[in-house]
Amino acid sequence: MRKNPRQRGLPPLSRILQEFQSGQYVHIDIEPSIHKGMPHPKFQGKTAKVKDKRGSSYILEIKDGSKRKTIIARPEHLRPQRG
Repeated sequence: MRKNPRQRGLPPLSRILQEFQSGQYVHIDIEPSIHKGMPHPKFQGKTAKVKDKRGSSYILEIKDGSKRKTIIARPEHLRPQRG
């Protein structure tokens, strides 16, 4: 959970203010410089489905093995799925 020296600091505002729709798939990409709303590091790189929005955070559903798990994460730790 480290950044390269040239990428240190806060992310751009567009990443913090991005919006997702219910049912959309997102990739969990943890932003290490922001600790608030950070999902557990074991979910780094996983793809989840947006179920709902709670305040400024999103409720995600992910399949972990044979179980379905619910994760709450802020948008700066998420990236939209392309295609």
